[in-house]
Amino acid sequence: MIGRLNHIAIAVPDLAAASAKYRDLLGAHVGQPQALPEHGVTVVFIDTGNTKVELLEPLGERSPIAAFLDKNPSGGMHHVCFEVPDILAAAASLKSGGARVLGDGTPSTGAHGRLVLFLHPKDFDGTLIELEEV
Repeated sequence: MIGRLNHIAIAVPDLAAASAKYRDLLGAHVGQPQALPEHGVTVVFIDTGNTKVELLEPLGERSPIAAFLDKNPSGGMHHVCFEVPDILAAAASLKSGGARVLGDGTPSTGAHGRLVLFLHPKDFDGTLIELEEV
């Protein structure tokens, strides 16, 4: 069902500082910040050649990333994102297998303009999984 690893997301308390570390210390190509109010985050993507790293900063007080950073003030890995060819078929298959899709189960538009949904971390060994339709 899953395809390639699309990105690994890291929650950070300061997006500009984190972006500078990746750019200046690691020599990475760092994209421009992109506000995603519907997801409560501002993101920056770092192209690593074979995948991406997504840096997430809270956008607003109700951001799910703010709650994550309350528990992990220095930041840390938030989720991994896998590509799927048909997100609705993937969601139906996962639900029939007992996995929980977060929210109301309806895909939303992600940072790349593609449909995404998230799977409950308790169903995947403590890791939040994002699926992105490609």
